Amino acid sequence: MKLLTAAQTREADAATIREEGISSAELMERAAFAFVTWLQVRLSPAADTQVLVLCGPGNNGGDGLAAARLLHQQGYLVQVGLLPADRHSADWEVNRARLPAELPVAEWQPEHFPAISPNTVVVDALFGTGLSRPLEGTAAALVQHLNAAQARVVSIDVPSGLFADAPQPVGSAVVKARYTVGFELPKLALLLPQNAEFVGRWHVVPIGLSPRYLADVPASMYLADAALLAGRLPARATFAHKGTFGHALLLAGSRGKVGAAVLAAQACLRGGVGLLTVSVPAVGYAVLQSTVPEAMCLPDDCKTHLTNLPELRPYAAVGMGPGIDQADDTRAVLEELLCTAKAPLVLDADALNLLGANRSLLDLLPPSTILTPHPKEFERLTEPAQHDYHRLELLRGFARHYRCYVVLKGAYSCLATPDGQLYFNTTGNPSMATGGSGDVLTGLLTALRADKRLSALDAVLIGLYAHGRAADIAVADTGQAGLVAGDLPRYIGQALQELTTPDSL
Repeated sequence: MKLLTAAQTREADAATIREEGISSAELMERAAFAFVTWLQVRLSPAADTQVLVLCGPGNNGGDGLAAARLLHQQGYLVQVGLLPADRHSADWEVNRARLPAELPVAEWQPEHFPAISPNTVVVDALFGTGLSRPLEGTAAALVQHLNAAQARVVSIDVPSGLFADAPQPVGSAVVKARYTVGFELPKLALLLPQNAEFVGRWHVVPIGLSPRYLADVPASMYLADAALLAGRLPARATFAHKGTFGHALLLAGSRGKVGAAVLAAQACLRGGVGLLTVSVPAVGYAVLQSTVPEAMCLPDDCKTHLTNLPELRPYAAVGMGPGIDQADDTRAVLEELLCTAKAPLVLDADALNLLGANRSLLDLLPPSTILTPHPKEFERLTEPAQHDYHRLELLRGFARHYRCYVVLKGAYSCLATPDGQLYFNTTGNPSMATGGSGDVLTGLLTALRADKRLSALDAVLIGLYAHGRAADIAVADTGQAGLVAGDLPRYIGQALQELTTPDSL
């Protein structure tokens, strides 16, 4: 699924109107109906629910007016509050005229905004994606009044005051919604951590925008969902054998951090690798042999950390980083790996920290290497970001410059590709905020990178999606607070199976 800019979304509206021969007011009616259909599922019975619809003077306000009429027709106790304005959009005027006479409508004057009960459901339709400057005056005062009420707020398209695809000025007035309901495609602003307090939980409802336009419009950002990944993971052939799916090497662990090697190894095996060898310091040998018997183990000459790089010729992919610590000997192993590896690499954790502390090593990165930093690790590789949009610029630039794939981990983990594309993952949940989750991802990506049937892009996208999907499946058994990283490998196979191409004609 493509992520479009606010301008492209308006072009999609125009293309739909043109192709279907409908009016903009008819498309607005379609959007309002989709919004109300979503809202009704979550509302209490109509007779018990008070709904306040706050409408601005533009098309977002027109959406709100249409939604108010539809909710009123369904028997909800609806009131409409209008933001004072000298001018209104044409579709706003159409929907204002359509309101039934008995529906209470009042212009909210800044001298005395009515009180808003915390039990009221407030539909925020003040401003949409066309906003180009921070709210001020009466509009800003109304947003502050609404936020102070702590009511149950549902924003249409974007929370009022929030820029759809630009950084938010510090201190500007923005509605703090419990839910945000967009149309057809989500906006970039909904995916960024800095906007979480405003967006709440977001949903997208389809309104039938032009398939032709959506297919043809250029995009550099995508949502990585099941639809995008359909058909990318082929089913296993009847006569496939362990060599078919590759022999992977993991360089992991140090004294006190052998568990990271175990987690990565378990995930690599559950990710479908044909053969797995794990190189660990000598202190980890007995641990690996007893906890991951399916893997072969190469103990390092050093007891506490990695000091030697194994012969690389047997391996189809190499993962390095989980729990390795940052000793000088281990840095030398990393440098040798970067200089000699012919197989694809996956680097995480302390491998990234070593790169950050020795940035000259970045120039040695082989093309198509996969790096999986969390924001702090990424900052060590580049520079502190001024805001989330700047961080995405740094991410895109880094991946292009070093011709690598970079996964910036977090909610909606973002993959940057060597050609400058960004993919936001759609699976996963807060249960993954626990030590070891990244080690599991490293092992899974190493397994998929060893599978020669998959391109580098497909391997990363499938791995990201399956990693989060495994957590989504797991929480049904563990609950969010009860999930630990060691639970994730057990659900990876099921997550991958959901993506596997079915055996059909």
